[in-house]
Amino acid sequence: MREKYLNKLVGILKDKNMDAILVAPSEEMEFIMGHNTHLCERFQALIIKSDGTYFYICNLLTVDEVQAVLGPDIKVYGWFDGDIFTDTVKKAFEENGLIGKTIGVNTTERAFLILQIMEAVNVKFVNGKPLLEEMRMIKDEAELENLRIAARITDESYEELLKFIRPGIKEADIARKMNEIFKEKGAEEGFTMVCSGPNSSYPHYNSDQRIIQEKDVIVLDWGCTYNNMCADMSRTVFVGGITEEERKIYEIVLAAQEAGEKAAVTGAYIPDVDRAAREVIEKSGYGKYFLTRLGHGIGYSVHEAPDIKASNKIKLKKGMVFSIEPGIYIAGKLGMRIEDIVAVTENGNEVLNKASKEIKIIKN
Repeated sequence: MREKYLNKLVGILKDKNMDAILVAPSEEMEFIMGHNTHLCERFQALIIKSDGTYFYICNLLTVDEVQAVLGPDIKVYGWFDGDIFTDTVKKAFEENGLIGKTIGVNTTERAFLILQIMEAVNVKFVNGKPLLEEMRMIKDEAELENLRIAARITDESYEELLKFIRPGIKEADIARKMNEIFKEKGAEEGFTMVCSGPNSSYPHYNSDQRIIQEKDVIVLDWGCTYNNMCADMSRTVFVGGITEEERKIYEIVLAAQEAGEKAAVTGAYIPDVDRAAREVIEKSGYGKYFLTRLGHGIGYSVHEAPDIKASNKIKLKKGMVFSIEPGIYIAGKLGMRIEDIVAVTENGNEVLNKASKEIKIIKN
């Protein structure tokens, strides 16, 4: 168990008057336990109580694996495939004083399993996602340093990518090159998204087979992982040249991105940060093409809390880390996005990405 995060979560449970939280296999489980098991149709979960004790429930096929991770002193309740699993859940909850209590549930636990437990056991389940988000939202200095290194490696990959990109190769070739560079620099593979030509207009484009052509606009969105901490950066580049319209849109997106970064300081109200960037695009006449939130938290996973959007009505605190990534997306035509990671500091913020945001025209 990662005691630092376990203790933080227990403190949050106490503050929220929550009796326990149930965590199914997920990134969150790995974050807390330092280990993740296979998510399948069989019920299994780590249950952490507000007094700091915890236990695990799983099918017999996973008992030995989990016991080896948690150690011999932690109770692991196993159930056989031929048994009714809710009988084991009821026994575990009875032995740990959770009958009639309120228990948070993480996002990966299957609804059909929770419903079966509710039918068999007197317990109240509630949304545990906000508690787990709060546990991960504030980064300590060690985590920040790993985020800085991940951002630096991603920055360094940019100039190498600019030398590699050319007409005739596939989006997939660029994505593969991204991960090759990460490995060469001592990082782990991260995520890659290469959106060229009309595909650049789709913010979360999910293919990679288009061939790069002259006069393409390409949105590059990528980041490595370093010591379990993620990077995320977007840059928009131009193949062979840039039109006046493209230059205009790029400059609007850049101005919006810089306005968002400037507003994202300690104590800032998140809706105001979103507005600072969004107003730049709206006043330029492209408001209807800014389809997304302004940013998302980052850390152990690429997308975590806090979301930088108008509906997230909280203030920024020291240690929060997130993206600022406005974009303009004209469906089927073109899209542009510029993204950096920002860490909130005691007196303002620190922009982790240093890669150039100047217009880059690829000429081969």
